[in-house]
Amino acid sequence: MGRRIAGFPEQAVITEVGPRDGLQSEPVFVPTAQKIALIQSLLDAGLRRFEITSFVSPRAVPQMQDAAEVMAAFRQRRDAHLTALVPNTRGAAAAIEAGVDAMVLFASASESHNLKNVNRPRAESLRGFAEIAKLAEGTGVALQGAIATAFGCPFEGDVAVRAVVDQARAYRDLGMRFITLGDTTGMATPALVIEWLRALTTELPDVDFSLHFHNTRGVGLACAYAGLSQGARYFESSIGGLGGCPFVPRATGNVPTEDLAYLFHESGVATGTDPDLLIRAAQLAERIIGRELPGQIMKAGPRLRTAPMDSVRTANG
Repeated sequence: MGRRIAGFPEQAVITEVGPRDGLQSEPVFVPTAQKIALIQSLLDAGLRRFEITSFVSPRAVPQMQDAAEVMAAFRQRRDAHLTALVPNTRGAAAAIEAGVDAMVLFASASESHNLKNVNRPRAESLRGFAEIAKLAEGTGVALQGAIATAFGCPFEGDVAVRAVVDQARAYRDLGMRFITLGDTTGMATPALVIEWLRALTTELPDVDFSLHFHNTRGVGLACAYAGLSQGARYFESSIGGLGGCPFVPRATGNVPTEDLAYLFHESGVATGTDPDLLIRAAQLAERIIGRELPGQIMKAGPRLRTAPMDSVRTANG
């Protein structure tokens, strides 16, 4: 564990979104057995919160056609918290039947991205959430909220912090006490993260906010660091840096889980994960996908991993 930084939380909780957000855009279907093996490797590495799949139309997202089978492999794990993304009441009914711990309901902070992402206006999405909330009553399945494009929209540009606060309040009023701020477009900056968190925690002190960054412009870890500076304890990431929203131009992957955990570890913030096993999980993800992934720690290793002097050549001249 690295040196503690004053003002940072002692612990942070990472939700692994690779099995859903990381894989959803892959053009070649990843066999169910390989998805299960990847999730198991992440459990072995110490992760305990997962956005494990999404219950969406197989026509819209073919990669998630095995949602029920993936859930069935882990629904008896009482030490894991398993959530699934649901877009509508049909998906919610399937998620409840599959035994998820929580359903993640999502809408964009910008109207144009919501139209692209779910093909409906934001107001219609929010009305649908009220129907899902009724469906979930008495089932023991919690509701979580996600605000996509929370830090900027690829079609409209800046998103006002007021719009994000108002959307979070609407979620809270539907019973959601855990809300993710999604940097779907990689437009977040450390300054925006600090401003947004201060506004949200001031106006909605009874809500836990999670931060979800994409590394589109190379500042995902800097944004996570800014979140820590404001006391944020919940974060989302994807093993190896898998992912990228299919409805965003020039989208790239999420912040890699192993890189995020390394940053936290070196900042004195415990995550309960094993760095070496996270690296193995990232390497497994690479083998499954069949191409190099953007994660850095799986290539370089932790900073104190030394090498013998004869492993590199000596300079001449």
